Amino acid sequence: MQKILNDPLAFVDEMLEGVVLAHPDQLRLIGSDHRGVVRAAAPVAGKVGIATGGGSGHLPVFMGYVGEGLADGAAIGNVFASPSAEQMLEVTQAINAGAGVLYLYGNYGGDVMNFDLAAELAAAEGIEVATVLGADDVASAPKGEEARRRGIAGIFFLYKVAGAAAAAGKSLADVQAVTQKAADRTRSMGVALAPCTLPAAGVPTFELPAGQMEIGMGIHGEPGVRRGPLESADRIAEQLTRAIVDDLPYQRGDRVAVLVNGLGATPKEELYLLYRAAHRQLGEQGIDVHKVWVGEYATSLEMAGASISLLQLDAELTALIDAPAESPFFVQR
Repeated sequence: MQKILNDPLAFVDEMLEGVVLAHPDQLRLIGSDHRGVVRAAAPVAGKVGIATGGGSGHLPVFMGYVGEGLADGAAIGNVFASPSAEQMLEVTQAINAGAGVLYLYGNYGGDVMNFDLAAELAAAEGIEVATVLGADDVASAPKGEEARRRGIAGIFFLYKVAGAAAAAGKSLADVQAVTQKAADRTRSMGVALAPCTLPAAGVPTFELPAGQMEIGMGIHGEPGVRRGPLESADRIAEQLTRAIVDDLPYQRGDRVAVLVNGLGATPKEELYLLYRAAHRQLGEQGIDVHKVWVGEYATSLEMAGASISLLQLDAELTALIDAPAESPFFVQR
């Protein structure tokens, strides 16, 4: 294991301390074990709070989207492990300004269980909580079973929409509704080229021989839909984009936001090769690209690979996607 570490078991806590020391004007740690990261200004009076969370190892997901026009707080679990209900409750309490709190996180069993329990505990304290799940990975369940799908990089769009809606002063019900609309219109699919290694484990999360790729593999190493020889950037992008477009489905004249996301060890140059091919394919199908992001927006430690996400836009979602936002990891003006 070639990693810059002290004690592997202290990895998450030392990382959190480093993040907040680097950005004290924007973030602070809260909670009995300092596993909550919230905006320095939280709670923001009169505004719906946006709470997220999940396992470490995915920066900038989750805490990287704590900031203005984005989320207000995040509960941080161990690497690839859910935060506890108590940690989530502490974040909820810290960001609640009386207008309610939206829980926004990926569709994974442990997260769902603990966030649902946190919502019950919050309700007992008089805090209204609503929930939207990111479930955008088309490879993880067939069409018609969208509720079983994993949340991957497409949650970036949901942070953007929810954060902008809350910043505009919308009610909890309205923030939930527009974020759910964005979730229903978001699709993603990825490809893995090499595994990552968890600090506390010291061994790769899966095996993938040199010269091979796995289409549809999840960000924790969950099985994909096909493993085979590494193909060209154009061919990979074609497969990912076609699967996404066919799933919604899209129509000629649709406008989309596009995210080409690196999983941690893929050079940005290679991501632009994927976008080049995806842009061409979308154009051939009459789908207009409104806005595009290329880079690392939801990683998996040092996993090599990438994903493509599309958000089908309407006028309301376009305005929210275009709204300003700022965190230590993401700035849009």
